[in-house]
Amino acid sequence: MPVDQIAREAPVEATVYGMWAALSARDWDAVKTFLAPDCIYLDMPVGPAAAARGPEDIVKRLKIGIEPLASYENFTGLMVSNGADVMYEHHEEWHWDTGESAVLQFVTVHRVEDGRITLWKDYWDMAALAGKAPPTWLADFAEADMSWVFDATGLV
Repeated sequence: MPVDQIAREAPVEATVYGMWAALSARDWDAVKTFLAPDCIYLDMPVGPAAAARGPEDIVKRLKIGIEPLASYENFTGLMVSNGADVMYEHHEEWHWDTGESAVLQFVTVHRVEDGRITLWKDYWDMAALAGKAPPTWLADFAEADMSWVFDATGLV
């Protein structure tokens, strides 16, 4: 979404669109500016025991999957909010150096308070990604920095 259009959106929507635009650009420092200090991020297919908390750890978590890609882009879709809670239907395109690619359909739930995202839950089909990713994709996770892991069980 163009920046001038983001500025015209309601503040909650603008925060969410802004964070996703920064993530699509893989501008890790900008992503952090949209996240509250105690923001919780989790991939729902993995569950709350493997969440990340806080901008630094959330970016560490995101980098594991996205940073190694040859290209990555988020495409906007339907966004619905009730003031603080936002549901965002969108998709991502992942391309690896080895030639594989995947289109991932997402529904993301965000909570935005005081202009920052305090909760971020991604709902997506892990099997769809695993079926398109390079054979080393899951093994690469086993070697990644996992210092970001936060057990959010009971908090989300």
